[in-house]
Amino acid sequence: MKTDSMTELMLHPVRFRIIQCLLGDHHKTAQQISEELPDVPQATLYRHLNKLLDGGVLHIVDENQVRGAVERVYALHAKDADVNNEVMAMSRDQLRHTFMMFVASLVDDFDRYLKRDKIDLYADGVSYRKATVYLSDDEFNALLAQTRKLLEPTLRNEPAPGRKRRVIATVVMPDSNPSDGR
Repeated sequence: MKTDSMTELMLHPVRFRIIQCLLGDHHKTAQQISEELPDVPQATLYRHLNKLLDGGVLHIVDENQVRGAVERVYALHAKDADVNNEVMAMSRDQLRHTFMMFVASLVDDFDRYLKRDKIDLYADGVSYRKATVYLSDDEFNALLAQTRKLLEPTLRNEPAPGRKRRVIATVVMPDSNPSDGR
C-alpha cells in the first residue's frame, strides 16, 4: 500500500512517535518501541508499524526467533523518511495542515507530560521559548549548521540507565514584518 502522501502517513500522531523512536539510525523491535510508548496499546502499535512498513517508511532489518515466534527489528528507510521534496511541492493549505499536525504532536507530548503524577518543570528541563534574532543569510546558515552538529551525535543515543527521553523541536521561519530590509 503505497500512500499518496508520505507526509500524511508519517505525521499521524502515533506513527510520528514511532518514527521518533527510530531516528538516529536506531533499530528496534516492537517490544522496544512499546516500552518507549507505554500509552499506545499493543494492537494500535502493530497496526501503525504495519502501515509504516506498507508505506515504505520502515523496513525490517532483522528477524529473531523468540519462544517460537518471530520478532522483527525495524528501522527507518532514511531516503523515504526525508519528506523535504514532498513538502516543497505542497500548496499553502497543505503546508498549514502539515504544520498543524506537527504542532498537535507537540501538544500531545506536553499533555502526556502533564498527566504524570509529579511534574517539576525545572528539574525535568521543560521549557519553551520564542525568540527573534537578526541574522544575515550566512549567519543563519552557520547557526543551522552548528545546531545540526550539536544534535546529530545525541540522536544515536540508546536508552540507558540515567537517560531520559526528551523531545527537542525547532521551528524556524522568517518574521512576517516586511521591515527587515528586503
